[in-house]
Amino acid sequence: MSKIPEELKYTKDHEWIRVEADGSITIGITDHAQESLGDVTFVELPSPGDSFEEGDAFGVVESVKAASDLYMPVAGEVIAANENLDQDPEMVNRSPYDEAWMIKVNPGDPSETEKLLSAEDYSKLT
Repeated sequence: MSKIPEELKYTKDHEWIRVEADGSITIGITDHAQESLGDVTFVELPSPGDSFEEGDAFGVVESVKAASDLYMPVAGEVIAANENLDQDPEMVNRSPYDEAWMIKVNPGDPSETEKLLSAEDYSKLT
């Protein structure tokens, strides 16, 4: 069974978000997503300064099984991308909620996070 941390919010596309103390948002993919993909071989992420609307594809995760787009849970500007994934994409399989975060974003409208799924609601999808 997939891990679904209670403190995070989720999307139907299997991304998670964590609202940080400074108001920024950290985004990654769920344990269910990494299990479905299998062994991750490559992660393509945007650069700091790139802006996206909610629902836009912001990157790609490739695995031995498939390639999957990553979708923005909220509109915002990228302030950091996890460069460690360039050298160690398998980190996504080992630590999807901690070390393998994908991007950090300054949200355009912080209240957009309120419409995302709770851990309980997300667990019903997986």
